[in-house]
Amino acid sequence: MVHKTITMPVIALRGMTVLPKMMLHFDISRPKSAAAVEKAMVGDQKVCLVTQRDSEEENPDFGGLHSIGTIAVIKQLVKMPGNVIRVMVEGLERAELLALENEEPMLVGEIDTVFEFDEMIDDVTKQAMLQIVQDKLSEYGKENQRLAKEVIPGLLILTDLGELLDQIAVQLSWDYQVRQQVLESIMLDERYALVMKHLLTEIEVTKVKRELQSQVKERIDKNQKDYILREQLKVIREELGEDNPLTDADEYNKRLKSLKADKEIKDKIQKEIERFKAMPGGSQEANVVRMYLETVLELPWKKVSKDNNSISHAEDILNEDHYGLEKVKERILEYLAVRTLTKKGTSPIVCLVGPPGTGKTSIARSVAKALNKEYVRISLGGVRDEAEIRGHRKTYVGAMPGRIAEAIRQAGVSNPLMLLDEIDKVSRDYKGDTSSALLEVLDSEQNVKFRDHYIELPIDLSNVLFIATANTTTTIPGPLLDRMELIEVTSYTENEKFHIAKNYLVRKQREKNGLTESQVTITDKALEKIIHNYTREAGVRTLERRIGAVYRKAARQFLENKKEAIEITDLNLETYLGKEKVTFEDVNEDDEVGIVRGLAWTSVGGSTLQIEVNVMPGKGNLSLTGQMGDVMKESARTALSYVRSVCPDYKVADNYFEKHDIHLHIPEGAVPKDGPSAGITMATAMLSAVINRKVKAKVAMTGEITLRGRVLPIGGLKEKILAARMAHVETVLVPFKNKPDILELSDEIIGNLTIVYVKHMSEVLQEAFLQE
Repeated sequence: MVHKTITMPVIALRGMTVLPKMMLHFDISRPKSAAAVEKAMVGDQKVCLVTQRDSEEENPDFGGLHSIGTIAVIKQLVKMPGNVIRVMVEGLERAELLALENEEPMLVGEIDTVFEFDEMIDDVTKQAMLQIVQDKLSEYGKENQRLAKEVIPGLLILTDLGELLDQIAVQLSWDYQVRQQVLESIMLDERYALVMKHLLTEIEVTKVKRELQSQVKERIDKNQKDYILREQLKVIREELGEDNPLTDADEYNKRLKSLKADKEIKDKIQKEIERFKAMPGGSQEANVVRMYLETVLELPWKKVSKDNNSISHAEDILNEDHYGLEKVKERILEYLAVRTLTKKGTSPIVCLVGPPGTGKTSIARSVAKALNKEYVRISLGGVRDEAEIRGHRKTYVGAMPGRIAEAIRQAGVSNPLMLLDEIDKVSRDYKGDTSSALLEVLDSEQNVKFRDHYIELPIDLSNVLFIATANTTTTIPGPLLDRMELIEVTSYTENEKFHIAKNYLVRKQREKNGLTESQVTITDKALEKIIHNYTREAGVRTLERRIGAVYRKAARQFLENKKEAIEITDLNLETYLGKEKVTFEDVNEDDEVGIVRGLAWTSVGGSTLQIEVNVMPGKGNLSLTGQMGDVMKESARTALSYVRSVCPDYKVADNYFEKHDIHLHIPEGAVPKDGPSAGITMATAMLSAVINRKVKAKVAMTGEITLRGRVLPIGGLKEKILAARMAHVETVLVPFKNKPDILELSDEIIGNLTIVYVKHMSEVLQEAFLQE
């Protein structure tokens, strides 16, 4: 081996290797490479081309380049748009890169020219090697007709073994990494072994390909040209002995074997797979069956997740995520305790009923987290089509499984927690009654074998923990309501809202708006003011929005003024939220005739109603104003009949009602009002106006009245009692039969109120009228 050390520009090649006597075009865009070309063009037009070890590296150092490269002469140079240079080079001889010199702006290397070393091989051996290579090239030409015409004749005329081996690597378009191995094979016998190995592999691959093609041709019928690609793939895999699925049907069979399901279900799926096999590949029916098989094979027939049965863990999670809601938490923990003791048992269907924003949906999410169950939510608001629940028959175009089956598939286990959100909003039309379709789903006796029209196989829903949510039970049909256990999620007190805001909402909105506690703080008094004067709701949605509005303005202020910290108090709250949005009407200061304070329930909590009655000369007419509903109007007429019946006791003239008109008005005329619970309030106001007796201003009342003056129970007491406290009422008259409801309320809700239980109107009048 002879060395001759020289210094010349070096170009690092990406994804290519140049061999001696090889002509090649390539583009140059890297500044260092361009500089090397320019330097070469100024001199003898020679550069050293060295291949990078990693083609992705932008600026390789000495270690990033192969040590053996090729000295080449630049034959042509063309400048292209975008600072790209296209060069044509011809490889001259092998060279070894000894070192790289730091000569900006190009790579300059210390190069040793390397000549092939063949002293160990005698001439006879060389001649034998040459003939073997030529024979194999001829054999390759028989297998590849294109190469036999274009490339191989030019190779067979070469008589120098080293040159022939190099040219085979060039002309047969081998990968650049193989060419690099050939380039680095300085010893002739090494290069011979390397080239022969790859040449023999090429010959065998070409033979196998030709054999495969002939086998495929024999298999394919004239009318089955659509199967060519599939059959080729099948033959290739057979030849390689691979166990990969050959067709969709084979894949489905493989998935069926690993499916956990009853024999009945597996047999039905197996029949569908056999049908699928017999169908033409591109037919519409085959696509329908394919979609069906995909669906049923993804369903978790008997796959279950392991639940967390720790009651203390569940209690910790529920307390961590929600403040208050003691009844709800208690019921969930009872369910968990029973299930842990029995180790089985059908899951109850729980329905959380309450006003919007009270946390019904988030309770369900927390229960799933506490029990370590998969959580899926189905929104039933506005669903009118029965097929949304039961699915469509798969014979229909675009058929799909119902929401229940799809939710089970999405959960991936057969025992998830499924939330049926807004179950009171389902409706019916000509396509069927959605709520009736839910009857089977929510009946623990029937849902063991729930049948979806699309699936057509019984799905066991008995392990699913269903939780439904509703704002009201009035729109839920009786049979559906009977299948669910109702848990009332009532409106929050101001104290509960304060704790929820402080413990959960403030942190959530602060993080959502990219702030930290050290940057912006909200005082307790500011929170109380937001709750009392900027929101009027049963839940906490509006409260969260108001807190979010405060933090958004604070974030802007923090950036604009570059303040270190901002404190939001009840004194500067107005700058963030504007003027107070909500005002509460207090009780009147003075006792008056014909004005009585009633209590009402609304969807956003309780409120007080001031009922006013005026008596004037007339013809015995009763005028009712204040946008009253039918039930309330009937209640007003009942109250008037009772008042007329007791007037003789108060020495009212017999013809009084023939000569006087009575006008009953409830302020806030734009707000619709309905219900019987203002009966005793209206009767008290009418009698007060008729006999001119003052009613105590600090007394409020609620209850339904009968014609004979009996006081009947009503609902929504928690909200009504809270409204009474807001209005600074001192005494509340409540129907005697509502005593159990009052006893369930906490001291925090009742506060300093005096609760008086009444059975008859006479007791109401005794408490309400100012004693003369």
